[in-house]
Amino acid sequence: MSRVIVWYDGACPLCIREISLMRRLDRRDAVAFIDIATPAASCPLNRQLMLDRFHASEDGHILSGAAAFAAMWRAIPVLRPIGQLARIPGVLPVLEALYNQFLKIRPHIQKRFKPAD
Repeated sequence: MSRVIVWYDGACPLCIREISLMRRLDRRDAVAFIDIATPAASCPLNRQLMLDRFHASEDGHILSGAAAFAAMWRAIPVLRPIGQLARIPGVLPVLEALYNQFLKIRPHIQKRFKPAD
């Protein structure tokens, strides 16, 4: 199985916490995490688009949103069953709808995780 690539916003306090957890769970080093908040980071798509939505690559295919999360989960053994659930017909559209709702409130959640100035 090829390594899953995850692009994340390293300037987002919420994203940093989530990726930190994923890194701890990824004991096989099956996921390459790329911080695209830095200008030097390579982005296969438009940088702003990738900062606005979660993206991953699985088996050479770039995925976005819930599909990207499911790919990351499948690569991490302890989360693999959750990622496999997304392959059941009808489950991924529900996860995507939930992800789209989350994106609407994400800015408010991010403010809670910002360090005090």
